[in-house]
Amino acid sequence: MESSNALRLVNRIYDRLAARRPDITRLESYYAGDQPLAFATDEWQKANSARYKGFSDNWCRPVVDAEAERLGIKGIRTDDRDAGRTLWGEWERNEMELQSSQGFVTSLAATRSFVLVWGDSDDKPVISWEHPSSVEIEYDWENPRLRSAALKTWQDQAWEYATLYTPDEVWKFRRKRQTSRLDRESQAKQARQDATSTGGWEPREVGNEPWPLRNPLGVVPIVEIPNRPILAGDPISEIAGVAAMQDAINLLWAYLLLAADYASMPARVVMHQAPPKVPVLDKDGQPIPGKERVLKIEDLAEKRLLFLQGKDTSIDSWQAAALEPFTKTIEFAVGHISAQTRTPPTYLLSTVGMSNVSGDGLKASEIGLVKKTKEFASFVSPAIREIFRLIALVKNESVLIKNADALMLSWVDPEIRSESQLADALMKKKAIGYPLEYLLELDGLSGIEIDRVLAMAEDERRRQLPWAVPQKGEPDVVEAEIVDDNPPGIEA
Repeated sequence: MESSNALRLVNRIYDRLAARRPDITRLESYYAGDQPLAFATDEWQKANSARYKGFSDNWCRPVVDAEAERLGIKGIRTDDRDAGRTLWGEWERNEMELQSSQGFVTSLAATRSFVLVWGDSDDKPVISWEHPSSVEIEYDWENPRLRSAALKTWQDQAWEYATLYTPDEVWKFRRKRQTSRLDRESQAKQARQDATSTGGWEPREVGNEPWPLRNPLGVVPIVEIPNRPILAGDPISEIAGVAAMQDAINLLWAYLLLAADYASMPARVVMHQAPPKVPVLDKDGQPIPGKERVLKIEDLAEKRLLFLQGKDTSIDSWQAAALEPFTKTIEFAVGHISAQTRTPPTYLLSTVGMSNVSGDGLKASEIGLVKKTKEFASFVSPAIREIFRLIALVKNESVLIKNADALMLSWVDPEIRSESQLADALMKKKAIGYPLEYLLELDGLSGIEIDRVLAMAEDERRRQLPWAVPQKGEPDVVEAEIVDDNPPGIEA
């Protein structure tokens, strides 16, 4: 590829990346609880919005966390056990249990995340889970399953960097950082990239590396981890549809708190008296003789003070605003979030549809969440297998590559059961002939743990058979007892 073509590809991919950054920031803000107050009238916002700035009743986070806490890869299964141990060892060496947990949360909240697999100076696989505001993949236009190129960007105090990966080459660029930073902010915030314009890239040479660098893997080493992808469409965030209802709930809480504020203080009425006036002050804060102004009605209302004029003016009484309708509406809104996202009402402390429900009913209420978690696993399993194939390509061992192409993933069981329930199920499966190794998989053990348990079981079996293992002080060879092949009464 010519350098001019590589630069055009960088700009084209970067345009898409920059265009989606505002959506990613908004979705992650809702997940974090940083939600602006919406849907209020201009008059109400003018009078009260400052009071409730920063307030949110965050239901977006439990929607994501309820699913994320049931996701996890506990091991892999391959035809060659040694190859499986090697691949899984690289997964653990790169702390992928931690990285995958963070990556799954990001995919659920912000629609997608990415994984980059490369080799260090010793040809050891280096795996990093990447944020969606920093990485974008260019897919083949005819077959979207094929990766044509990928762009990774990041920035430090002064520069913004871009690395373009193609199946054959790696192109590195840089340009002056376009967004400002504050030294007092966390490093994560300073490194966060905003939507910026394209252009201005210049070649970036690193040490004695050639430019461009040859890609020894022969494939694009970045894989996308999408949430709920659809045909001919983009992945979907778990909270994209929750945001509007979340805004409504926050507004209802603001209304309720304001009504409670008014109800907690007595209202006063002044009858047969003109509204009070206040003196007009000069620039030095001194009253100007003969100049006064009438207090604004808005100021009087804020002080719970009402003036009524006229000879026939009278007043009876009025009831304080009822707060129960607000709480009931909020409860129904939370119930709608539960139904829309298939999150059990018990996670959201909602009683809508959950009155007088038995333990089996509570268990049944989690079916939607369990199914949704299994769907996510089916969506991302091909991408996770591709990560292991990239690990094998970095190590450049044919046995690993062969086994990586056919490996199976072991996910944690998304259905939460008690120890007694699980033990009972395993005992019943054992009774009908399930082998121990498979039962250990159902018990949630990883491949390495299964091998360890099987070795311990074999060692225990040998200790229980004194003739199978030589005792202390005895020779290694134990003479077998001579048994008559033809005991009395049995003909040969």
